[in-house]
Amino acid sequence: MKHSGPEDWRNGGFALYVHWPFCASKCPYCDFNSHVSQSISHEDWRRAYVSEIKRWAERTPGRVLTSIFFGGGTPSLMEPETVAAVIDTARSVWLPSNDIEITLEANPTSVERAKFQAFADAGVNRVSLGVQSLDDEALRLLGRRHSAAEALRAWDVANAVFARTSLDLIYARQFQTQEHWRKELTEALALSPRHLSLYQLTIEEGTAFGDRYSLGKLPGLPSEDRGADLWSMTQTLCEDAGLPAYEVSNHAETGMESRHNQVYWRYGDYVGIGPGAHGRVTEGGVRRATEALRAPAPWLRSVTQGIPSVTEETLSGTDASAEMLMMGMRLREGIDLARYTALAGSPLPETALRDLRDLDLIWQAEGRIGTTDAGRPLLNSVLRALL
Repeated sequence: MKHSGPEDWRNGGFALYVHWPFCASKCPYCDFNSHVSQSISHEDWRRAYVSEIKRWAERTPGRVLTSIFFGGGTPSLMEPETVAAVIDTARSVWLPSNDIEITLEANPTSVERAKFQAFADAGVNRVSLGVQSLDDEALRLLGRRHSAAEALRAWDVANAVFARTSLDLIYARQFQTQEHWRKELTEALALSPRHLSLYQLTIEEGTAFGDRYSLGKLPGLPSEDRGADLWSMTQTLCEDAGLPAYEVSNHAETGMESRHNQVYWRYGDYVGIGPGAHGRVTEGGVRRATEALRAPAPWLRSVTQGIPSVTEETLSGTDASAEMLMMGMRLREGIDLARYTALAGSPLPETALRDLRDLDLIWQAEGRIGTTDAGRPLLNSVLRALL
């Protein structure tokens, strides 16, 4: 492994993230950059995405593209022609890896067999389905627009069209007992998913749930202890089903891990296009954090007029090493200590490493460190000790 230097990003690979900012409705817990719009000019968006990809390709020539990820918003609301244009352009300006992963996020309400087939024909080879719950009352509380039955139908359609699929669920929800979650997760595992993203409900400022919570109008949320019990049970059930956690919230059969997210967690480079999209791009040995304009209309107008729609910040070695640590420690495989040292200019403090080992919160072997089963739910505390 090449530990660092100007080409440090190669340790993680190179990916493209495409943000589609539109949804049919805004979920009350969601703090993503998503918007409801009555009219969308798909042709204008198609042209804008293509021009942004070409612009970034001029700055990152000759890269091998590991993955493309369509996130949102609800990318399954995109026209297949737009998805095809993005994929075709990306494949023409960069070198696609032989096993390139091309993922599209979908909501059960926007799943149609013919449209999924069109996405597959466009080049999508993996779908991440945002089911969020298999319980109708829970879906109502989460503000979802689909039923559990619709979610199961969408899952069947997704698996009929795509060889690689992932299921998203939210737990530690209002009024959810351990027994409720055990039943629901067991039902999900019975669907034979090969990848699961399981997120505890977090209440974010600026969301409808955040507003309700601050007014004391979001009853039934689990205590910290109950949340920890739910997390622990989740690990056991998934492990027993052959889907161990390879990252804090993600579980997969061996070989079915999300290659795109691994580029983030292994601190590779990724170009982010679309409103609010973030990126990390290395040029001339300098790594930069990029962020596109958040509002869809100004972003589209800016790109259409050929004006850069992205702010860029140069990352110091200290910044980059801290980011690499925070991302990499989310993974069961942990991080390469020599790579951290090369980025930071100095190693992690030996006393902190020793204290965390003594507490059985981290393991250390063969030049790597990572969190133990006991340390993973305490990741923020582990990171504070190391940084």
